[in-house]
Amino acid sequence: MSLPVDPTRNAGIYFAADGYDPKAKGINGRRVAGESFIRGFFRHADVAEFVSLAPKASDQELFAQFAAEERKGVPVRHVPLRLMPQMAPVQTLFYPSPNFGAETWRRAPHGAAAWSICGITHTTSTKGVMQGFFDLRMSAQAEWDAVICTSRAVLASVLHQFERIEDHIRSRFGGAVPPRPQLPVIPLGVDCAAFAPDKAAGKALRARLGAGPKDVVFATIARLTPYEKFDPLPLYIALQAAQARMPKGVKLHLALCGIYRDDYSKRVFEQGAAGLMPDVGFHVLDGANAALRKGVLSGADVFAFPIDNIQETFGLAPIEAMAAGLPVLVSDWDGMRDTVTPDVGIRVPTQTLTAAHAEQEGYRHVTGVDSYTQYCALASSMTEIEMPALVAAILALASDPALRARMGAAGKARAQRLYDWAAVVPQMQDLWQELALRRRAAQGGGQSIAQTPRAALPVGPSPFALFAAWPSRQGGFALTRFVDAAGPGRLPVAEVLGLRDYMAMGRQAERSEDYARTHAAILAAGQAGCDRAALETTLGLNVVQLDRVLIWLLKYGFIRRQRAGEGQPPPAPPQQGQSRK
Repeated sequence: MSLPVDPTRNAGIYFAADGYDPKAKGINGRRVAGESFIRGFFRHADVAEFVSLAPKASDQELFAQFAAEERKGVPVRHVPLRLMPQMAPVQTLFYPSPNFGAETWRRAPHGAAAWSICGITHTTSTKGVMQGFFDLRMSAQAEWDAVICTSRAVLASVLHQFERIEDHIRSRFGGAVPPRPQLPVIPLGVDCAAFAPDKAAGKALRARLGAGPKDVVFATIARLTPYEKFDPLPLYIALQAAQARMPKGVKLHLALCGIYRDDYSKRVFEQGAAGLMPDVGFHVLDGANAALRKGVLSGADVFAFPIDNIQETFGLAPIEAMAAGLPVLVSDWDGMRDTVTPDVGIRVPTQTLTAAHAEQEGYRHVTGVDSYTQYCALASSMTEIEMPALVAAILALASDPALRARMGAAGKARAQRLYDWAAVVPQMQDLWQELALRRRAAQGGGQSIAQTPRAALPVGPSPFALFAAWPSRQGGFALTRFVDAAGPGRLPVAEVLGLRDYMAMGRQAERSEDYARTHAAILAAGQAGCDRAALETTLGLNVVQLDRVLIWLLKYGFIRRQRAGEGQPPPAPPQQGQSRK
């Protein structure tokens, strides 16, 4: 007899295609990682159901499609975002970003302990993400929420920013600083089986490059932008220096598999290669082509990832290369300091300057003087990957096939053991269960966890509270009687709603049929008119719904307020002997 699956180890997935569908929305690290996660979650999560919370019906359909492709037979349940409590018995919302401050406000009317929210870091260098961390700490975030940090380097950067935010809170407001979210370190994962090398694809790739049996191919799969991925010129210089020391008849090749974002990037990469490494084979392959990516990982000898950019946080590509059995040559940078150990590859030392050296870059970025690309490029220009060590690493790997084979085998085993989704998803489930325990402890310990009425949300009050000074008057229609004002020849309510077409923007205040039913009820009442109480009884709508419908019908002239004395029966004629007063 199997034990029932604990729903606290599951999470409802906030699923918008933009975060999970690189084929349709464009290839970038965030979407590639998102698709890999959701497919890995579907394959390996020990759950009774898959729960989506999606903004659009098309997102729900894609979620169900992915689930069916990866694991048929597990029920799929869609919960509307406006009905979040229906996520139960699942008790955690997984949000594919660290900036979930807005989700804490969605939760607030139900109480801060109604469910947990778990985000995850990707790029943390953008102004939007950094502002988002500030907004998160100033929101209704609680200690049973979490931001997964994908490496120890990311954790250190998040902690640094949290400390600055909390210094500001103490200085400005005094008193206690609210508890932080949990900040566990859980790596990104990959589907190791998907990166198993294909000998035929590798052979075809080498033939395409013109790489002979003794030649050594260094390959990179990355976005080809010098300002927000890596500056290729130091790598070119190092490869040219290494080529000069290689035995006769052995040629080095660099195969870049990626996508140029702009003509500037293409010029830097291609003119730089021509000018700085004329003796090294240089090849650019389309990174959007899955077959070419497979060929690169199957036919290369070494995977190179010399990142010098603060835009990078984890380094998913080297994990994919390890899963393919390639040795890796990386900079000693961000998450690769966790993932690339001496048995699987070589990390080349790096150096940046001190905080004081670049404080103007941070200030110019946050104040809008410098763009994000300028910010990243300037930081990169002050980041060194040690050239002698880089040349030495290239030579060591290029000259020793046995070393490459040992590192490749060790990397494949390490990727399978630590970074396959089969190993990563249970860590995430452990976290979600821990967050549930923290919530229960707070509730059981008598901690006051008040609900915040929707109208009281500090970042999203009702517009008719925030802008109460705009109109001539405010109020509902408790004491108002209504009569029809449309008259003959007017288009019916449904057609006018069609002309206005609120649904083109995705939402209408109330259902079309309720507008039409309300108008019909007032029309049927004739000149006697009817009031809101009668409509409430007749139509089964509540007071708020009725007022929202009635003001639209007034706005479009379908009804009007009944004037004083209108619709009342005329006074009876005076009896004999009586006079009118």
